[in-house]
Amino acid sequence: MRRFALSTLRDFGMGRRISEGKIIEECAYLSEEFEQQEGKSFDNAQTIHYAASNIISALMFGKRFDYKDSDFKAMVESEHESIRLTGTASILIYNTFPWLGPFLKNWRDLMKHAEANRQETRNIIADLKETLNPEMCRCFVDAFLTHKLNLEESEIKDSHYHDDNLVYSVRNLFAAGTDTTGNTLQWGLLFMSKYPHFQEQVQEELSRVVGSRQVRVDDRKNLPYTDAVIHETQRLANIAPLALPHKTSQDVTFQGYFIKKGTTVFPLLTSVLHDESEWETPYTFNPSHFLDKEGKFMSRDAFIPFSAGRRVCPGESLARMELFLFFTSLLQRFRFTPPPGVTEDELDLTPDVGFTLSPSPHELCAVSRQ
Repeated sequence: MRRFALSTLRDFGMGRRISEGKIIEECAYLSEEFEQQEGKSFDNAQTIHYAASNIISALMFGKRFDYKDSDFKAMVESEHESIRLTGTASILIYNTFPWLGPFLKNWRDLMKHAEANRQETRNIIADLKETLNPEMCRCFVDAFLTHKLNLEESEIKDSHYHDDNLVYSVRNLFAAGTDTTGNTLQWGLLFMSKYPHFQEQVQEELSRVVGSRQVRVDDRKNLPYTDAVIHETQRLANIAPLALPHKTSQDVTFQGYFIKKGTTVFPLLTSVLHDESEWETPYTFNPSHFLDKEGKFMSRDAFIPFSAGRRVCPGESLARMELFLFFTSLLQRFRFTPPPGVTEDELDLTPDVGFTLSPSPHELCAVSRQ
């Protein structure tokens, strides 16, 4: 399923120019929402998650949704709540003692959200099935259904290509493609509001290199400071401190410990992203972690927010493109500040703990620079 997802998403332009066009189109919708706030303070979490979700929706379903679409809003919010619940103490206990599930309110709530999300996905898939044309593939769902039809015609049984796997593949990709990118972008705007001198340097570089035209992916190589700020946001925000569980494929001895084949292992990404032996100031927002003495962008081996190895995040190229284009488009158009009566020092960087780390609920002002 992973191999199929990767090859199909690449066919639909994940991380390439086709995606760039979709993200740039979404940047305009996102900026319009921010513009409507007229510089007043507001909570940007939902709007940002809708924008990120629309990019993965375009790949999954071949279309974007209006931010006011009630089904879409319910789906994004339910997914966000599921991810929050997955990180709660009671669900972590349930993962160790599954028989406790029915006795835990959080588990019952999580099951309700999971079923609602699956049903909504089935409805969208049913609509796409009705208009399926194997000669004209519109999206991931079409590609899966066409592949399934071809296998059925060849009378191949016991295939992985069945309706349940389609639903779960779509759900996994939709959730992962929404929450992680949305959270990281929220952290980026929060850091810019808290540390205005970094924001000013990003905006100076954008004005000097790009001006008022739309930023393109090709501009990244000429925007080393901006690129460093985005990387530092990902490093310090550390939104997936516990990566997804892996399983050892053979016996291994690691740092003096013997780990048997088949053991479940949680890679602790925090241990690398905040490693005091790798980063000069591991707990401080410091873009110079990614800049050399000449001010050129410098990659670091210890930068692994997407995990590492064969099970690395399949959407890394798409996420990097989204973060770059959304962040630069917003910083071109707006100056981000704390709400009236709140100082930069008072902006709280304590994360809201779920399965991923999102900023605590907060409001910011997006003041137009035009």
